[in-house]
Amino acid sequence: MTLLLNCRELHKSIGPRSLFANLSFTISTGDRLGLIGANGCGKTTLLRVLCGLDEPDQGEITLAANIRTGYLAQENIFDDSMTATAVLLEALEDLPLDETERYGRVQAMLSRAEFTDYDIRAATLSGGRRKRLAVCRALIREPDILLMDEPTNHLDLEGILWLEKLLAGGFPGSPAAFVMVSHDRIFLEHTADRIMEIAPLYPDGALQVKGNYSEFLRRKDEFLTQQQEQETRLANRVRRETEWLRRGPRARTTKARYRIDEAHRLQENLARIKNRNREDRRIQIDFSATDRKSKKLLEARGLTKSYRGSVLFADLDLVLSPGRRLGLLGPNGCGKTTLMRILAGTGSDNGPAPDEGTVRVADGVNIVFFSQDRQELDRTLTLKQALAPEGESIVYRDRAVHVVTWAKKFLFRPEQLDTPVSTLSGGEQARILIAGLMRQPADILLLDEPTNDLDIPSLQVLEESLLEFPGAVVLVTHDRFLMDRVCDGVLGFDGSGKTLFFADHEQCLAAFQKTGPKKAKTKETAGRKKKNTTSGRLSYLDQREYDAMEETIGQAEEEEKRLQQEMEHPDTVSNPEKLQTCWEKLEEVRQTIQALYDRWAELETKKEGGG
Repeated sequence: MTLLLNCRELHKSIGPRSLFANLSFTISTGDRLGLIGANGCGKTTLLRVLCGLDEPDQGEITLAANIRTGYLAQENIFDDSMTATAVLLEALEDLPLDETERYGRVQAMLSRAEFTDYDIRAATLSGGRRKRLAVCRALIREPDILLMDEPTNHLDLEGILWLEKLLAGGFPGSPAAFVMVSHDRIFLEHTADRIMEIAPLYPDGALQVKGNYSEFLRRKDEFLTQQQEQETRLANRVRRETEWLRRGPRARTTKARYRIDEAHRLQENLARIKNRNREDRRIQIDFSATDRKSKKLLEARGLTKSYRGSVLFADLDLVLSPGRRLGLLGPNGCGKTTLMRILAGTGSDNGPAPDEGTVRVADGVNIVFFSQDRQELDRTLTLKQALAPEGESIVYRDRAVHVVTWAKKFLFRPEQLDTPVSTLSGGEQARILIAGLMRQPADILLLDEPTNDLDIPSLQVLEESLLEFPGAVVLVTHDRFLMDRVCDGVLGFDGSGKTLFFADHEQCLAAFQKTGPKKAKTKETAGRKKKNTTSGRLSYLDQREYDAMEETIGQAEEEEKRLQQEMEHPDTVSNPEKLQTCWEKLEEVRQTIQALYDRWAELETKKEGGG
């Protein structure tokens, strides 16, 4: 492995607060470093230091000769008037490439990101597509080291799986190494081969472990156990030495001066280790529940909802009882948030209503909704006003809690209380909202992406709290680790109006991948298909077509795979005419595959009707 970057004893502070100190590590070819730590520990700042956007207060960074770094920031900032092609061309402006090379790179990169319209304007892109474009912008310069800050933000599960595949490398110009900040533990498990956690509980300011996230957790547990044992041993030694010191002047001769110095050194070491062992702070999340004993808190029957002519879900039945924890999984725009808003608005004028179906809620049931857009957070307030709207204290579980104590519960410092909410980080704003949720007794918690911007320690506490909550929970999250740990079932949305219940996220993904891509059905096309499909057994020709369909689709998908590989070949990328021809063939094959799947579904409907 070739050394690409070397960091020695990096220090960085913001005002009086130290972010990290004495941080040393290296990056070599092939490294896949996952960077984790609590909100505010300096992860983003460290990435900015590594790519030259910020300077360390102390320490040095050495890059090997001719090494180029690329940076993917948390926020995807584009000129909304520009097309996807223009955004990527702009990123190549200062590189010594001719026009053919530029356009070849852009088209290959957009194809790799699964864009079908290269001239789509940034303003019309969804959050997930904007993130894909931002990843393309960072990669198109072919950096040797790619630095990524929360790369899964705004991506749905399909997008996260795409990014995992992309980071596996193997395409022309892929980075020799990458460093990424992420709180997505399964994403880290799949993509990182080394984990570094920045935290003051470690002697060197960070713990580095070679291996995936599971190995990191094992080694961290070993380290913390050893450090706790070290504190116990030191405490015993300090106690013995302190007793010796108290024996009086006769014991403290000149010859014993070294022992007095050693006793003071042990006391200082013990104080440092105690401080480190107590630095593992986490927010204290504890959702307040009512004492309701109803077996059915909410019952939905035959829910159907469409948006702009597309069916989001149809004929959906759902029962929520105490202890039920249901995860919602599917691509962006499939209807998960819409369903949550329908359930949250039940019995009031808030939220959309279903097109068909009914929702019945038991008398007096309290439903609490956490919205992913966080519109309920007034960013003009100070932190103190947001945490304690009534004044100097809040009422939690029938007792008054002072705002300073309440703030500390969520890892806010007293000196932050006058800080405007608008200047706080995304993680800090999320903690304010969770603090508000905790003050509301609930029977049903509807949580739409509550994990956005939360650090891993906070996620772990959130998991424990949800597991202990006695009411019902409906959870939308792209954090597969949290979903599998908390939820006892998953409701999957396939994006075409179909919903099914599964045991976990892996079963859901496997089922929907097996059925292949589908176009969203509209009421009009669904109705037309139903009219044109006659009940009865398949005809001889239809049966022959049905029997051969799986093989036909398989052959078409193999051709799609071959053309995709051909598009990514350097000879194709450098030849615009060849690239365009290959792209047209690929689009034609993709349309054929879509038509085959549609025909297969039609034949299956006929077959079932004749059964």
